[in-house]
Amino acid sequence: MSVVLDVVVREETGTGNAREARRNGMVPGVIYGGDKAPVSVGMKANDILKAINSGQFLSNMIELSHDGKPQKVLTKDVQFHPVTDRPLHVDFYRVTEKTIIDVNVSAVFVGEDVSPGMKAGGALNVVRYSIEVKCPAGAIPENIEVDISGMDIGDSIHLSEVTLPKGVKPGIAGRDVTIATIISSRTSKTAEEEEAEAAEGDTPAAEAAEG
Repeated sequence: MSVVLDVVVREETGTGNAREARRNGMVPGVIYGGDKAPVSVGMKANDILKAINSGQFLSNMIELSHDGKPQKVLTKDVQFHPVTDRPLHVDFYRVTEKTIIDVNVSAVFVGEDVSPGMKAGGALNVVRYSIEVKCPAGAIPENIEVDISGMDIGDSIHLSEVTLPKGVKPGIAGRDVTIATIISSRTSKTAEEEEAEAAEGDTPAAEAAEG
């Protein structure tokens, strides 16, 4: 966990207070969840921008510090200005290292260089670029590897065929979702397909059409 943010508690809430906080270079937010009541907070805008640019702010457990007291949280939502893209409000959810959470983790495809379908000129059709999983908040994987080394043209790989990291379970229950398929392309036609197409072009009907 690399992101630590200093926060101040906002005693007053509401739209007017939030606007005042932004004028003072702060980003308003709220901490909720766990067995405690929601708390309105504010953070320096530059600190939020630095955290976002670090790549560790979303889908990762971070730490908020108020008067030296730490609180582990997940960033649940960030509202951005529609024109300037500057952060306007942040929602945080209280967690512990062992809190089981639902999170989307990026899929990374490996084995393309040895996949029979890819070597034959097929194309990888990605159905899900991220995979919804359940895992401890303190052990969110950076990505999940999806091995397509054994896939041929027409094959699909489903979530049940993906090896998930220890402690990580599928987030979608009751159905085995498709992660990716290998589809044919113009350059992946088999010799038999090419011969069949050539034969079709030699039929009397085709000759008559040409005449």
